[in-house]
Amino acid sequence: MTTTAETRVLNFPTSLGTSTATEIRLLGHDLAADLMGKVSFGELAFWLVAMRRPTPGELRVFESVLVALADHGFTPTAIAARLTYLSAPDSLQGAIAAGLLGGGSRFLGVTEDCGQFLAATLAAHEGQLPDSDDGWDEMAFAAITSQREAGKFVPGLGHPNHKDGDPRTPTLLRIAEEEDQRGPHLRLFEAIGRMSEKALGRKLPLNGAGVCGAALADLGLPTDLLRGFALLARAAGLLGQIAEERRNPIGMDVYMAVDRNAVYVDPDTAAPATS
Repeated sequence: MTTTAETRVLNFPTSLGTSTATEIRLLGHDLAADLMGKVSFGELAFWLVAMRRPTPGELRVFESVLVALADHGFTPTAIAARLTYLSAPDSLQGAIAAGLLGGGSRFLGVTEDCGQFLAATLAAHEGQLPDSDDGWDEMAFAAITSQREAGKFVPGLGHPNHKDGDPRTPTLLRIAEEEDQRGPHLRLFEAIGRMSEKALGRKLPLNGAGVCGAALADLGLPTDLLRGFALLARAAGLLGQIAEERRNPIGMDVYMAVDRNAVYVDPDTAAPATS
């Protein structure tokens, strides 16, 4: 019996990076000759997702978002990274991953949740979008009311520390306005802030994570990837947290403070009130 040898050519198409023995290409360009030293990391991150280079105005807004989300002090994500580094100092990647894994509906994930909420509200609107604050306020009031009736929070409203206003919010709104990037998502988000007291009975501040989501959505970035940009920014912050943990460690103190003050509670009884 004879067999015919067949040459199977594998083909895995990509518009991102490829390499040969002599060249690395990224996004259709020579990485060493065309991109290194000529393209900022923020511009590259935008380009890798959007498959287009951002305009200067878009880039300023985008990089402002990354700066806004990089680090907020001893948040749960930072503490997780520091304690993981304490436990496994040989695993820098594990410590950073631990911090990133904490990005969810309460921390970091709000950026994506808000962007998606705003996009869904805009998509459900019939007819032309409002051309005045009154029109945006009407849409915002209806959106807040609908969320409340469904028993859901409005993403982007409220902050555990900045009760009187998140300082990042007006700054990012100003930058977006200066760069002509204040689109429908930001306009609706601003209206939600104006209408929160009327709809909820109390005025809540627009938080920084939410305004970042609105700004990213106005840049045309996919709303189901917005959490990725928050994680990208926080990765830099977590690396800084670990670098500081090496210089001035607090992880052991955090661990000992909790461990030495742990109190056994019978599972059949109510937990005692904490002081």
